[in-house]
Amino acid sequence: MKNAINWFEIPATDFERAKKFYETILDTKIQEMPNMEYKYGMLPADWENGGVGGGIVQGEGMNPSDKGSVVYLNGGEDLSVPLAKVESAGGKIVMPKTAIGMNGFIAQFLDTEGNKVAFHSIK
Repeated sequence: MKNAINWFEIPATDFERAKKFYETILDTKIQEMPNMEYKYGMLPADWENGGVGGGIVQGEGMNPSDKGSVVYLNGGEDLSVPLAKVESAGGKIVMPKTAIGMNGFIAQFLDTEGNKVAFHSIK
Protein backbone atom coordinates (compact mmCIF):
# COMPACT_ATOMS: atom_id res chain seq x y z
CA MET A 1 0.00 0.00 0.00
CA LYS A 2 1.50 3.31 -1.08
CA ASN A 3 -0.83 5.68 0.82
CA ALA A 4 -3.10 5.02 3.80
CA ILE A 5 -5.57 7.51 2.36
CA ASN A 6 -7.03 7.02 -1.09
CA TRP A 7 -9.58 9.85 -1.27
CA PHE A 8 -11.26 12.34 1.06
CA GLU A 9 -14.33 14.54 0.90
CA ILE A 10 -14.98 17.76 2.79
CA PRO A 11 -18.73 18.38 3.23
CA ALA A 12 -20.27 21.77 2.46
CA THR A 13 -23.64 23.36 3.11
CA ASP A 14 -22.89 26.16 0.63
CA PHE A 15 -20.78 24.78 -2.23
CA GLU A 16 -19.87 28.14 -3.79
CA ARG A 17 -18.76 29.58 -0.43
CA ALA A 18 -16.66 26.47 0.33
CA LYS A 19 -15.18 26.47 -3.18
CA LYS A 20 -14.15 30.11 -2.85
CA PHE A 21 -12.66 29.46 0.61
CA TYR A 22 -10.48 26.54 -0.51
CA GLU A 23 -9.46 28.25 -3.75
CA THR A 24 -8.34 31.25 -1.67
CA ILE A 25 -6.39 29.47 1.05
CA LEU A 26 -4.80 26.92 -1.30
CA ASP A 27 -4.20 29.42 -4.11
CA THR A 28 -5.64 27.02 -6.69
CA LYS A 29 -8.70 26.41 -8.84
CA ILE A 30 -11.15 23.72 -7.83
CA GLN A 31 -12.40 21.71 -10.77
CA GLU A 32 -16.18 21.32 -10.65
CA MET A 33 -17.45 17.89 -11.58
CA PRO A 34 -20.94 17.42 -13.00
CA ASN A 35 -23.04 15.21 -10.74
CA MET A 36 -26.80 14.65 -10.71
CA GLU A 37 -27.05 14.29 -6.93
CA TYR A 38 -24.28 16.50 -5.53
CA LYS A 39 -22.36 19.70 -6.13
CA TYR A 40 -18.78 18.50 -6.36
CA GLY A 41 -15.36 20.08 -6.75
CA MET A 42 -12.01 18.31 -6.92
CA LEU A 43 -8.94 19.64 -5.12
CA PRO A 44 -5.61 19.33 -6.94
CA ALA A 45 -3.72 16.02 -6.82
CA ASP A 46 -0.62 14.64 -8.54
CA TRP A 47 -2.28 11.56 -10.05
CA GLU A 48 0.71 10.65 -12.22
CA ASN A 49 2.92 10.17 -9.17
CA GLY A 50 0.45 8.37 -6.91
CA GLY A 51 -0.84 11.47 -5.16
CA VAL A 52 -3.92 11.44 -2.94
CA GLY A 53 -6.85 13.61 -3.92
CA GLY A 54 -10.08 14.81 -2.48
CA GLY A 55 -12.98 17.11 -3.02
CA ILE A 56 -15.59 19.37 -1.53
CA VAL A 57 -19.16 18.16 -1.80
CA GLN A 58 -22.63 19.51 -1.07
CA GLY A 59 -25.51 17.06 -1.00
CA GLU A 60 -27.78 14.92 1.10
CA GLY A 61 -25.94 13.19 3.93
CA MET A 62 -22.85 15.37 3.57
CA ASN A 63 -22.81 17.21 6.88
CA PRO A 64 -19.94 19.48 7.97
CA SER A 65 -18.50 18.74 11.41
CA ASP A 66 -15.80 19.86 13.80
CA LYS A 67 -15.85 16.42 15.44
CA GLY A 68 -14.29 13.17 14.29
CA SER A 69 -11.56 12.67 11.70
CA VAL A 70 -9.40 15.61 10.67
CA VAL A 71 -8.05 15.95 7.13
CA TYR A 72 -4.54 17.40 6.98
CA LEU A 73 -4.04 19.37 3.77
CA ASN A 74 -0.62 19.98 2.28
CA GLY A 75 0.54 23.30 3.72
CA GLY A 76 3.23 23.63 1.07
CA GLU A 77 6.77 24.45 2.06
CA ASP A 78 5.56 26.54 5.04
CA LEU A 79 1.96 26.28 6.26
CA SER A 80 2.15 29.87 7.52
CA VAL A 81 1.36 31.00 3.96
CA PRO A 82 -2.06 29.32 3.54
CA LEU A 83 -2.85 29.67 7.25
CA ALA A 84 -2.51 33.46 6.97
CA LYS A 85 -5.41 33.42 4.47
CA VAL A 86 -7.86 31.38 6.58
CA GLU A 87 -9.52 34.14 8.61
CA SER A 88 -9.73 36.70 5.81
CA ALA A 89 -11.40 33.97 3.68
CA GLY A 90 -14.04 33.40 6.37
CA GLY A 91 -12.55 30.57 8.46
CA LYS A 92 -11.25 30.50 12.03
CA ILE A 93 -7.88 29.27 13.28
CA VAL A 94 -8.37 26.88 16.22
CA MET A 95 -4.75 25.69 16.59
CA PRO A 96 -1.95 28.01 15.50
CA LYS A 97 1.16 26.72 13.76
CA THR A 98 2.54 24.15 16.17
CA ALA A 99 5.84 22.25 16.03
CA ILE A 100 5.61 18.46 16.06
CA GLY A 101 9.31 17.71 16.33
CA MET A 102 11.12 16.18 13.39
CA ASN A 103 7.78 15.78 11.55
CA GLY A 104 7.41 19.51 10.99
CA PHE A 105 4.40 21.66 11.85
CA ILE A 106 0.63 21.47 11.99
CA ALA A 107 -2.22 23.95 12.38
CA GLN A 108 -5.98 23.44 12.56
CA PHE A 109 -8.84 25.64 11.45
CA LEU A 110 -12.60 25.70 10.95
CA ASP A 111 -13.59 26.30 7.35
CA THR A 112 -16.58 28.38 6.25
CA GLU A 113 -18.80 25.29 6.56
CA GLY A 114 -17.82 24.39 10.15
CA ASN A 115 -15.44 21.52 9.32
CA LYS A 116 -12.28 21.16 11.38
CA VAL A 117 -9.45 20.82 8.83
CA ALA A 118 -5.69 21.12 9.23
CA PHE A 119 -2.44 21.92 7.46
CA HIS A 120 0.87 20.11 7.67
CA SER A 121 4.28 21.28 6.46
CA ILE A 122 7.90 20.49 7.18
CA LYS A 123 8.83 24.17 7.79
